[in-house]
Amino acid sequence: MTEPTDADGDTSGPLAPDPGPARPRRRAALTAVLGDLRAVDGALYAAVAATSTPVLDRALRRLSHAADHSKVSLGIAAALAVSGARPRRAALVGVGAVAVASASSNLLGKRLVRRARPDREAARVTVDRYVPMPASASFPSGHTASAVAFATAVGVVLPAAAVPLGALASAVGYSRVHTGVHYPGDVAAGAVLGIASAAAALAMAAAAPVPGLRSVYSATPPGPG
Repeated sequence: MTEPTDADGDTSGPLAPDPGPARPRRRAALTAVLGDLRAVDGALYAAVAATSTPVLDRALRRLSHAADHSKVSLGIAAALAVSGARPRRAALVGVGAVAVASASSNLLGKRLVRRARPDREAARVTVDRYVPMPASASFPSGHTASAVAFATAVGVVLPAAAVPLGALASAVGYSRVHTGVHYPGDVAAGAVLGIASAAAALAMAAAAPVPGLRSVYSATPPGPG
C-alpha cells in the first residue's frame, strides 16, 4: 500500500509518517531538567555546609533532635488540649494532620523515590551540627512534612497560632539541612506534602467531625474558652 499524498505528491502533510518517537525526547528533556535541579540542590546543600554559624549550630541541632517523632508538635498539642475548647479542637486536627503527613512521607514518598541521604562528610559539615543520620530514604523530609502539617492545620483552626507555628516549622525544616541529613529539595517537598496533609486532615474533620469539632467550621465563631 502506498503512502497517502496530496495532489502534488507531497507526503509532508498531516498524513505524513511520524518523523520519530516523541516520548524518548520528552524523557531525555525531563532527565536533563531533573539533573539540573539536583545540581542546584547539591550546591545549596554545600553552601549551607560551608557557612560557619557556630552560634546557631547547637540550637539547630537541638531543635532537629527535638522534632524527632514530632515531639515538638505533640508537646504543643498537649498544651493546647488543656487551654480551652477551640485550642483543643486545633490540637485534634493538628495531630490528625501529623498522622497523615507521617504516613504519606514514610510509607509512600520515601519508598517511591528512595533518594540517598547526603554525604555530609564529603560536604564537610562540621561535627558540631551532627544529629544521627537516619537509615530511611532522604526524600521527602518527614520532619518538615509533619511540622508544616501541624502548623498549617492548627493555624486554620486557631489563626493566632499560625505565624509562630509557621516560623517553628520553617526552623525545623532548615535544621534538617543545617545538620546535614537532608537536601533543601527534600525539605521543600516535605513542606508541600505537609500542606497537602493538613488540607486532607481538615477536609476529613469537616466531612466526619469528631464530637466537639464541628464548630471549627461553623459560620459563627465559638465563645471564649
